Amino acid sequence: MGGESTTRTVPRSGGSTGAAQVGSRLGQRLSGVAVALGLVLFLGGFAWAAVVYRPYTVPTGSMSPTIAAGDRVLAQRVDGGEVRRGDVVVFRDKSWVTNANVVKRVVAVGGDTVSCCTDGKLTVNGKQIDEPYLPKGSLAETKKIPTVTVPEGRLFLLGDERQGSLDSTAHLTDAAGGTVARSAVSARVDAVVWPMNGMLKRPTGFETLGTLSQAGPLRTMVLLIGGGAVLILGGGAYGPIAKRLGGRSRPRTEPVGAG
Repeated sequence: MGGESTTRTVPRSGGSTGAAQVGSRLGQRLSGVAVALGLVLFLGGFAWAAVVYRPYTVPTGSMSPTIAAGDRVLAQRVDGGEVRRGDVVVFRDKSWVTNANVVKRVVAVGGDTVSCCTDGKLTVNGKQIDEPYLPKGSLAETKKIPTVTVPEGRLFLLGDERQGSLDSTAHLTDAAGGTVARSAVSARVDAVVWPMNGMLKRPTGFETLGTLSQAGPLRTMVLLIGGGAVLILGGGAYGPIAKRLGGRSRPRTEPVGAG
C-alpha cells in the first residue's frame, strides 16, 4: 500500500477505559450517598435545635459581662423544676415586668437562706459563693441584703451586673419577698450566639451546695449541622472535580506505522 498511516489511541494511564467507567460510577454513587446523609444530618440538626432551643435578645446590660445588652442567646426549653443554683434563666413575672421576658441568674432555690455580704461575697446557706462571672473588681452586691429564706417552689435571682440590675433585691418588699415561682421559668440560657461568645461557663461556685445543671445538647447539634454541611459540599463537588480531572487525562493518539 501507499504512504498511508494509521493512528491508535494510547491511554495515558495505561489502564482500561472500562475500569475508569466503573470507578466513575462508584464515585457518583458514593457522592450521592454523602449528599443524602449530609442533608439528613444538616436538616435534622436544625430541626432538633428548633424543638429544644429558643432564641432571645437580651435588651439590657443587667447580665453584663456574661450577656451584654443586645446579645442574642439560645435558651433550652426546660421545666422550672429542672432549674438549679447558678443557672441563667428566662422567666416571666407580672410583678417584675408586664408581658416581657426577664433574664437573670438563680442564686438560691426553695429552702435556701441567702444574704449579702460577708467579706464582700454572697452567702447562701452560710457558705460564701465565688462568682467569677461578675464584672472584674466589682462587689457581690452594692447594698446590704437582709437574710432571706426562699419559700419552697420559688427562686431568688440576681443580675451579674449588680449595680444596675432590677433583680430580687429590688423586689424584697413585694408579697413574694423578691422571689419568683419555678413555674414562671420557661428556658435556661446555654450560649451567646451573637456575638459568637459560645457556651456559658459553668457556675462552679455553687458546686458545694448541690449538683449543677448539665449543658444542653447544643454542641452535638452544631457537630451534626457542621458535619452535614461538609458531606453536602464534598458530595456535590465530586462531579465537577472528576470531570476536570478526566479532561486532563484524555487519551492521546500516535501513528501506528506506514504501509
